[in-house]
Amino acid sequence: MAQRPSVKGVADVVALIDGLGKITGRAQIIWFLVFGGLFLDAYSNAALSAGLGPMTAQMELSSTQVSILTATAPALAILFNPVGGWLATRIGRVPPLLIAKVFAIAGALLAAFAGDFTVVWLGRVLVGIAYGIDFAVAMALLAEYTPAKMSGRLNLWQAVWYVATTSNLALALVFFHLDAGADIWRWSVGSAGVVAALLLLFQWLMLAESPTWLASKGRLDEAVRNLDTVYRIKAVAGAPDEATLAAAAAPAIGLRQAGLLFKGAYLPRTVLSSVISLGQSMQYFAVGWYLPLISLSIFGESFEKATVGSMVFNAFGIAGGLLSAYVGRRLGLRLSSAAGFAGVFVALVAMGLTFGKAPLAVAFLLPVLFILCHAAGPGANGKSIAALSYSSDVRALGTGVTGMVGSFGSVVGLYVFPQIKDALGLADTFLVLSVVPLLGLLVCLAITWDPTKGGASPDEAADPADGGAPHAAPTAAAR
Repeated sequence: MAQRPSVKGVADVVALIDGLGKITGRAQIIWFLVFGGLFLDAYSNAALSAGLGPMTAQMELSSTQVSILTATAPALAILFNPVGGWLATRIGRVPPLLIAKVFAIAGALLAAFAGDFTVVWLGRVLVGIAYGIDFAVAMALLAEYTPAKMSGRLNLWQAVWYVATTSNLALALVFFHLDAGADIWRWSVGSAGVVAALLLLFQWLMLAESPTWLASKGRLDEAVRNLDTVYRIKAVAGAPDEATLAAAAAPAIGLRQAGLLFKGAYLPRTVLSSVISLGQSMQYFAVGWYLPLISLSIFGESFEKATVGSMVFNAFGIAGGLLSAYVGRRLGLRLSSAAGFAGVFVALVAMGLTFGKAPLAVAFLLPVLFILCHAAGPGANGKSIAALSYSSDVRALGTGVTGMVGSFGSVVGLYVFPQIKDALGLADTFLVLSVVPLLGLLVCLAITWDPTKGGASPDEAADPADGGAPHAAPTAAAR
């Protein structure tokens, strides 16, 4: 009988997970259940987007009220992305995910049964809290669940995002044909509560705490138990190594230690991941989120036509999201982001110069180019690069801070886009927004860090005395 490997700390846990050739069994189920939270985040956003027109007409909302409603969830996410990272560092990865689903259920139900603008807004506040917590924690947990050789799978979250968006749009069409009338938005928003309730149930039953996080806290017996539960890896808890003892004795990293992300070797990683996250969220939520309105301009003033048009555009988002895993593996996350930003820049400039003048085929293909380049490049990498750039002790905090920056971009895109559109029209708005991917491209070319290329490791941190990450072990194992 082969001797079971001994687990003495984070390095041993990560080495065992990285030694897996593939993810199967319960690990596969858990992996997709965590992705389910990202599906819910996208679905909740699409629910409001799909029903925005009918809601605006029914409640007689002003453009300012529409901007406030659309920007509320990402605005709250600015605050709760780092809160989610802090919770994940202190109490584990799984509890915050479950808490987020409770907020999502409450927010969806409150909005669905709202009688006025204020109550809908309160519902979006709760959804924003859920969105902020879930996204920060889910990407960190996925990074710890995934063997290093399969890290490209993290980019599949982008395909999941577009699948969720398309699913809600399709459901909106079903409600439309069932003559839901002006209340169609209530059914669309309320359905997100059903998705959240199902996820809460299955995540509560199936999720297991990250063995990496448990080991980082010195809880080696539980780490070994969860390695068996999730991966069927048979190991035994050994005497904690020096790194584990030091990490367990050190004060837990929290929001006050966010400055670590901007020191030493972490500084360029934080700048790069933050700029990619900011740029991708701003361009998506300024243009991609408003595809139903763009579809109305292209295909005609019909809810059904606009929704079908948006579904077609999102189908290309699914294709780009699936392609992102391959492109990211071949080019690296940095260069694939740069290429994506370049494509989005070209698409926005062309849309601005030809909008309302180009033939239908061209007017259709330009948003397709936008979605493909966004989804295959920075759209996917904006979350993945942060999850892969930090060591285990600061990973949740790093993804939380990066998510906060991305949420700020979402707010700017959602709030500013309607204002610019009303003042300048769609064509000039596209030209103004083209500055965003251009800046993203320049930063991606200027900073050379890439966690997937050149044998780079998140733990290649500077010495603590030089402002590096004081808790990061100088090994590739503490991803």
